[in-house]
Amino acid sequence: MEFRHIVRVATTELKGKMPVKLALTKIKGVGPMMASATIEILNLDANKKIGEFEDAEINKLETFLENIKDIPEWLMNRKKDPVTGKTHHLISTDLKLSLKHDTDFIKKIKCYRGMRHAFGLKVRGQRTKSTGRRGKTVGVHRKKLKK
Repeated sequence: MEFRHIVRVATTELKGKMPVKLALTKIKGVGPMMASATIEILNLDANKKIGEFEDAEINKLETFLENIKDIPEWLMNRKKDPVTGKTHHLISTDLKLSLKHDTDFIKKIKCYRGMRHAFGLKVRGQRTKSTGRRGKTVGVHRKKLKK
């Protein structure tokens, strides 16, 4: 058994010195609750470092994360998918792509949220009078006032 300092799981490089639960949370789409559920379902040692795992255990972990089953529906991150209507859980690049497709769709149908995304404004009702300013500054120019 050889200790590995970097372990690649689900297209994410994890530090080998991290405990399993903490290391799994570094994967996009896997939070603390999902990490705990994964450890419990696969009967993994929660105190073990991710770098101490053997290849078979890492492959088992990766295949489970790719098609997650046997967990409650409320723990999944893609409930009632607009295309398929089913509930499933996405991780890493699949999650990024689905979020991009969702924002592109709401931009395409030109709903209020889509227009806010398109213009680069705040979407969820935050204040915009004094916050969220970026880009070219607007204000008083002293040279123009002197003329």
